[in-house]
Amino acid sequence: MIKKHIILIFVLGMFLYACNTKKQDLEDNDSDPHISEDRYLGQKPPGLTRKVFVPKKDTAKEWELGNENSLDMKEFYFTYSGNDPLQPAVVVYRQEESYYNVNKYTFHPRNTENSNILYSRHNYIERTDSGWSKIKSLGPMFDREDWGIMVLSVSNNGTIVFDDYKSNDVIRISRIKDGRREEPKLLGKEINSGKWTAHPFIAPDESYLIWGSEREDGYGMSDNYISFRQQDGSWGSAINMGDKINSELVENGAKLTLDGKYLFFARSEEKTREDGTTHWESKQYWVDAKIIEDLRAKQ
Repeated sequence: MIKKHIILIFVLGMFLYACNTKKQDLEDNDSDPHISEDRYLGQKPPGLTRKVFVPKKDTAKEWELGNENSLDMKEFYFTYSGNDPLQPAVVVYRQEESYYNVNKYTFHPRNTENSNILYSRHNYIERTDSGWSKIKSLGPMFDREDWGIMVLSVSNNGTIVFDDYKSNDVIRISRIKDGRREEPKLLGKEINSGKWTAHPFIAPDESYLIWGSEREDGYGMSDNYISFRQQDGSWGSAINMGDKINSELVENGAKLTLDGKYLFFARSEEKTREDGTTHWESKQYWVDAKIIEDLRAKQ
């Protein structure tokens, strides 16, 4: 018991230390008079061409330890109260089977009407009167050894889409019908074609789905693609989101800001160190969400 507490206290201390020492020296950007200073951390919003997004503010003061008065050292969490759209809403640290195995779970805010449930892969947490619940499993439909979920996205109606790297990189969907959760099903070839098909985002109203994939009609490596829901309920043909978003590098992980105004996505590039080893570097970009409607008009 003492060993468990020591490990968890160490993690707690490291998190607080990292928050208090995290500083970013960035060049000032002009602020848009129509957007509040804090809404997007003082950055001038983009137009229909991608723009690098780098938060300007130290977020230490915006993290708060949850349930501080009844802290459980086997599983505790921090909540984020700032406006940085790249930060998770809740970060949970949980002691696993081993004394020295403490896992970190990040739960990002949802672009849906129900903000009382947050998801992280095959897990979720629920808002309670005293804060957030312990981590719960979505159950055997999703929590499977033979599936590898990296990203899970949920619509207003509770429809879930998620990727699976253990099944040759595919995306599945699970809807709620007649009050019951349906078994996840593979999406069609409109979505599940090409390589590295992953990182799905379903629109809150389910009118479109965005994901990353490497295809013959792409710009090189993985690009962001979009499919629009048709009148008959099917998904339309995949549309490459174009050179205003994609490039010869890796683009994926698209998602909307909570107000639906901007689309964020990641761009990654493999770099070589002096010793010859390689690593990946990623940057976050953003673009006006109107680009989605422009693509809808062209379908």
